[in-house]
Amino acid sequence: MGIKPSYIKSLATQLLNEKGDLFTNSFEDNKPLVTQHTNIQSKVIRNRIAGYITKKKKPRNIKIV
Repeated sequence: MGIKPSYIKSLATQLLNEKGDLFTNSFEDNKPLVTQHTNIQSKVIRNRIAGYITKKKKPRNIKIV
């Protein structure tokens, strides 16, 4: 997916700052956590936030040449 709306990034960043240790690099594990810690009713928005959190939690593959 392309560029994320700013509200997705800001909500995900806020969740990571407050409850960062609960989230993992698994999308399926993060979906119920987003539902539990927010009042978001939309499944699409929940999934986008969980996906952004998953992206931020995954280790980066940095190659030094």
